[in-house]
Amino acid sequence: MFPACYKPLIRAGLGPVFRPRSGPGYTGSVPRSESTPSRSGETSPSRYPGERLGLPESGRRSVARVGRRIGALAIDWAIASVIALAIFGQTQWMPLLIFLAMQILFIATIGGSIGHRLLGMQLVPLRGGYVGLWRPIVRSVLLCLAIPALIWDSDQRGFHDVVAGTVLIRV
Repeated sequence: MFPACYKPLIRAGLGPVFRPRSGPGYTGSVPRSESTPSRSGETSPSRYPGERLGLPESGRRSVARVGRRIGALAIDWAIASVIALAIFGQTQWMPLLIFLAMQILFIATIGGSIGHRLLGMQLVPLRGGYVGLWRPIVRSVLLCLAIPALIWDSDQRGFHDVVAGTVLIRV
């Protein structure tokens, strides 16, 4: 009945799951909730950013809004530019490299950049726990490419946050 490759999985109880096509418990379709899309490719709209992530609408642990993010970015870029100018003089790429290094270092150690922390934000992984080192690296490299930061989802997370599995929240 099943291909040979399924036999070890079936013995371990991990094989393909088949639901009955009739009888008790069969509804004829997949159960739907309010957030289940009605057609493929559709996502039901959220009432507020972070609702789909289980975050509150406002206050502590809510998704940080665009104004704070832009303010934090401006603070971080200004700090990186001053450091680059003071150490290396007028160079084209040094502010970007210093910005990248600051993002990786501070997100991994204090949970956010200097701008994030000054404006009351923190970067956290969606699944909780420690941010680690790989998330700040991936997020910061994508942020420095600028285009991923301009692509947002309905939870106001940039593409760089989606890829890294993080969310910027208010503290």
